[in-house]
Amino acid sequence: MKLEHFAVNVKEPAAMAQWYVENMGLTIVKQVTESPYMTFMADDSGQIMIEIYSNPAAAVPDYKNQSPLIVHFAFVSEKPDEDSKRLQAAGAEEVSNDHFDDGSHIIMMRDPWGVPLQLCKRGVPMLK
Repeated sequence: MKLEHFAVNVKEPAAMAQWYVENMGLTIVKQVTESPYMTFMADDSGQIMIEIYSNPAAAVPDYKNQSPLIVHFAFVSEKPDEDSKRLQAAGAEEVSNDHFDDGSHIIMMRDPWGVPLQLCKRGVPMLK
């Protein structure tokens, strides 16, 4: 089996999708323009997607007030500090900025909707 996508229920999927396209380098693969506004976005490898939608059948989690350790989107970043500054200028918020003994540099952020996202520069890369 292979992971295809990870999905989250959000309040403003169309605006959020545009922000992720403009700021995180994702590409919209499929977007539905009526409720529940499902939007599938792929990374530049085309091998993994994030799905966001606004489905009234389930509550939208209070992302802003829950720990980013519950759920977050993690992105590889070669220059986490530079990316963090760029994302802050686009409305994101930096939550933590940590360096680890293995050489990893991890920055936890929240997008403009409060959804946690992480910038990862691993000391030892975990993906091929």
